[in-house]
Amino acid sequence: MLHSAISRLASALSMLFVVATLVFAIQVVIPGDPAELLLSSAGSTPTPENIAALRVEMGLNRPLLQQYVEFLWGAVRLDFGTSLIDNSSIGQTIATRLPRTLELIAVAMSIAVTVAVPFGTHAALRAGGRLDTAGSGVSALFAAVPVFVIGTLLILLFAQTLKLTPAGGYADFGSAPTQHLSNLVLPAITVAMSIFPIIFRMTRSSVLDSLSNEWVRTALAKGLPRRAVVRRHVLRNALGPVVTVIGLQLGILLGSTVLVEFVFNWPGLSGYLVTAVEQRDYPTVRAIILVVAAIFIFINLLIELLQMKLDPRVQL
Repeated sequence: MLHSAISRLASALSMLFVVATLVFAIQVVIPGDPAELLLSSAGSTPTPENIAALRVEMGLNRPLLQQYVEFLWGAVRLDFGTSLIDNSSIGQTIATRLPRTLELIAVAMSIAVTVAVPFGTHAALRAGGRLDTAGSGVSALFAAVPVFVIGTLLILLFAQTLKLTPAGGYADFGSAPTQHLSNLVLPAITVAMSIFPIIFRMTRSSVLDSLSNEWVRTALAKGLPRRAVVRRHVLRNALGPVVTVIGLQLGILLGSTVLVEFVFNWPGLSGYLVTAVEQRDYPTVRAIILVVAAIFIFINLLIELLQMKLDPRVQL
């Protein structure tokens, strides 16, 4: 297992290097001069002197290979430079906003897994029954309704009508923990409802597939309790695909929570990325894409290692 883990780690680092190269290449292959595009977005016609000065500030006047090496070295040191909009430290801003998005995703995923995995398992054990029908209907409903609609409806019900939670905003946990948790409830539930259908359906399908195996029928025929067979044999084999889906959803949510953060005014990383794209802040966009890609690759590495633990056949 150690050899397989080292091999997968080397593969992850190689993939991260490729992503960093592609992120750097995006600015090179995009038509037009980034400095000119950035100055033109302000609504005025830039002069050649202003363009040249901004190119020097952005480092675009240096040789391409030197820019590439400096970009990689800065990424290794987590030094992404300063924002072109307000001259703030990109790394410090990411370090401030990233934990907020990760917290939102972690709480939402915990809620979704806690509800979807048991619900999907019981639905598979009683396939065709009322619980199965209800679960399929709820998952289809959540999958069909856009996440911003879910968020708006939750605000209307719990914040405006029942007045149980705030409609949005953010408070630091250290200074106001109760307010922080109150602001976190609705966006976390919104994200959880959006990923519940995927985890529920995968759990149900995977458990049904495991139940159809001959060794499960043999264990039941020997007189083993059904609960023990499900817990020791069915679930362990069924959790592999479920863990894979959960890992993929964690990576996807890093960039797809922007609507939720916008609806609930949650100052996370996704909203920061959208703002940087709108303002043509190229260094910030590159840094955020690279950080998100690195987290996604790291999550997939952990999922592979966990699958190796659940199912040793994965090592082969």
